[in-house]
Amino acid sequence: MRFVIAAVLAAMLAVPAMAGEAAAEKVRAAFVLLETIDDQGWTQAHYKGIKHMQDVLGDKVEVAYTENIHSPSDAERVIRDYAAKGYDIVFGTTFAYMEPMLKVAREFPDTAFEHCSGYKQSENMGNYFGRMYQTEYLAGYMSGLMGYKDVGTVATQPIPEPIRGIDAFTIGLRKGLEERGAEYDADKLNTVVWLNSWRDPINETTLAETLVKRGHDLIRQMADTPDSSKAACAMGTPAIGYGTDAARFGADCALVSTLWNWGPFYVQAVRDVLNGQWEADSFWGGLDENIVELSPFHGDVPRDVRDKVMAEVARIEAGEVEVFAGPVIGQDGQVLYPEGESPSDKDLLTKRFFIKGVDGKIPQ
Repeated sequence: MRFVIAAVLAAMLAVPAMAGEAAAEKVRAAFVLLETIDDQGWTQAHYKGIKHMQDVLGDKVEVAYTENIHSPSDAERVIRDYAAKGYDIVFGTTFAYMEPMLKVAREFPDTAFEHCSGYKQSENMGNYFGRMYQTEYLAGYMSGLMGYKDVGTVATQPIPEPIRGIDAFTIGLRKGLEERGAEYDADKLNTVVWLNSWRDPINETTLAETLVKRGHDLIRQMADTPDSSKAACAMGTPAIGYGTDAARFGADCALVSTLWNWGPFYVQAVRDVLNGQWEADSFWGGLDENIVELSPFHGDVPRDVRDKVMAEVARIEAGEVEVFAGPVIGQDGQVLYPEGESPSDKDLLTKRFFIKGVDGKIPQ
């Protein structure tokens, strides 16, 4: 197989500091990125995290990255190349890299690998992700407190991550409306249309415009560009941004955005390699670990609403609120989790159903 000889030499000459090994003087860290570092979405959020890590660790870390890696075959090639060149830790920043990274990790047992959003591990490959559903719940809660009750969501790919977010937003939306004392259609709080892509600016715009024309009072962006939010703004309908702050990229009507904040994880992972303490693990951090957060609120969000949302943030961070705590009712009216019960992390990571209040189906 290509690079096998290089792999053997790399394993002999460039051994990273794993758990129990001596500390290193400098860590060479490589990142495989889905889009460009200025894509205004997913990859830009990762790049912001990389820059934060560099600011914190200074000359203790050397960084390389490769942009626009879309296919698993390209991911395998780039990941193997970094490992063969003796990088101490390689980060794969999207779900599609899971299988190729696992394959390469077996060939380079002395290199540390971290995969974002996946669930497979090996002795030298961990995975990491953020509980974005917590902030999506909060954005829904804010929206309900403001009286929005017919939301249109431009969803991305029909996999557990977006499904979790759609349900969490709907749970928060219902909570906010009930606290407000508003009447609402219990079966149609959040209408979902599918982009079937992580980013497709033309279709994002078209779908958002269609939802506005159908009378939805708030548009929720889930794609890795701000285009659905920008389209809503252009038509005079408020929006909720995702991933990065949509308001910074032209969506001046965005009431709030749910943000990725990868920097703290990247600092800790590289520091663990540096100190000889890195171990393959499964990390799923939330608000309490500052991996996800909310953007500043738009000026149209009333002060009392902001205060209630921030109080809910504090309750989640303190472990007093579990977003999916029962009772959770499915679209068909069946009780999925009764009162007093909550889904496990495994349940959430494999989630393939919508709750009551979501109008739309999950493509098979």
